[in-house]
Amino acid sequence: MDPCPFVRILVGNLALKFPPSTNTSLSRIHPCISPYFCKIKLNNFPHQVATIPVIVNNSSSSQKSLAACFSLSKSQIDRVIRGSSYNVSIQVYAGPDRSTCGSAYKKLLGKVSVPLDLHGAESRPCVVHKGWIALSRNRSNKNGSSHQLSLTVRAEPDPRFVFQFGGEPECSPQVFQVQGSLKQAVFTCKFGFRNSRYRNLGSGSSLPESKTWRNWLPCLKSDKDEFCKERKGWSITIHNLSGSPVAMASMVTPFVPSPGSDRVTRSNPGAWLILRPGCGTWKPWGRLEAWRESGFTDALGYRFDLFHDHIAATNATTTVVTSTISTKHGGKFTMDTDTDTTSSVATPSIISPQSSGDFGSGASGWRSCSRPGSGSGSDLGIGASLSLSPKKSFVMSSTVEGVGKRSKPEVEVGVQHVGCTEDAAAFVALGAAMDLSMDACLSFSRKLRKELRQQLQAQKFVV
Repeated sequence: MDPCPFVRILVGNLALKFPPSTNTSLSRIHPCISPYFCKIKLNNFPHQVATIPVIVNNSSSSQKSLAACFSLSKSQIDRVIRGSSYNVSIQVYAGPDRSTCGSAYKKLLGKVSVPLDLHGAESRPCVVHKGWIALSRNRSNKNGSSHQLSLTVRAEPDPRFVFQFGGEPECSPQVFQVQGSLKQAVFTCKFGFRNSRYRNLGSGSSLPESKTWRNWLPCLKSDKDEFCKERKGWSITIHNLSGSPVAMASMVTPFVPSPGSDRVTRSNPGAWLILRPGCGTWKPWGRLEAWRESGFTDALGYRFDLFHDHIAATNATTTVVTSTISTKHGGKFTMDTDTDTTSSVATPSIISPQSSGDFGSGASGWRSCSRPGSGSGSDLGIGASLSLSPKKSFVMSSTVEGVGKRSKPEVEVGVQHVGCTEDAAAFVALGAAMDLSMDACLSFSRKLRKELRQQLQAQKFVV
């Protein structure tokens, strides 16, 4: 099936200009430490915050960077085209810095609203607004001079492949590719416990542990008492429709409570490896760490690191995202190199296949980037590998339900990051690992779901 149409709304190039009478008092303000910031909102989407540089006597230009990004699905795009009111609204404040968003010291200077017109935005980029616009005056602004805000609002197509689990990952469901009301099975996933040794993908014979990631494998015990003290060894293997494994998420650092606590904490997180097939064995692609945040907000914290293929022997990684999800309401695990949650060290192109990215007209048309002996398809010579690229884009998102809620994760992946079956499967495995982390980080004073407890009691670990 074809990818689902999405449109990204990008807001940027912000700058604030005051009336000439105020330029003298503003001349000492450096644009990099501007005390002005704004809240950017699109209808019911959560607002986003950005600082605004100040232009004094036309001596400095607008901030050439992205301030906010929103993604609209096909149904939302259609509502806009049919005439529903979607507006980008920006409220501009004065305050010591952007951290004062919730304090009483901020002062509203004014606001602007830009209506969206998305005709043709599914197929080509378009500029909704570019240039200066006067802030509407608030009650405290009694003079006739108006502040002006420079901004650019741009809409661009952002097609994505959408995958949905047919059930909870621990129940080993099918995974469907979704396009509107159409669903097509493309993967199956198998929940279980990691064997004492990883198996050869082609023959099932034991392989020695790779030195690259041997240190990630903890020593597992068979003591039954340990089951109530730690959660370990869970794995999700993603298979294509022919039954060949194409990706795996494997818990390699046990989720254990910190001393004197019944929680997995940031100081001692549990971890998963996301693995891809290669050269007859599994190769680490990424590492997901998860923990429970402490404090007033009960949230699941996470961090995803990407391995560097070309220097894998050093275990070198790039942190792609670190954030939190509400344990009560759930949320989305998101990798988007246009947002503030990404690493400032490098902007990775998560999957950079050496292929045209042709996904085919259906599941059977997907191309394989596996190598001989991987057991996941013929070698087409289009292997995928990591590369670091300045290009920024949406990478993937996966839904995560709150504690105690039944989940069927939905995974969205940007088409530029999928060139073959294994690419898509790696993201699906990552989505499953993120969903299972909510259970793995459950307070140890509470019982696991029965599916997980039954498997734990039946399984013996021997190294």
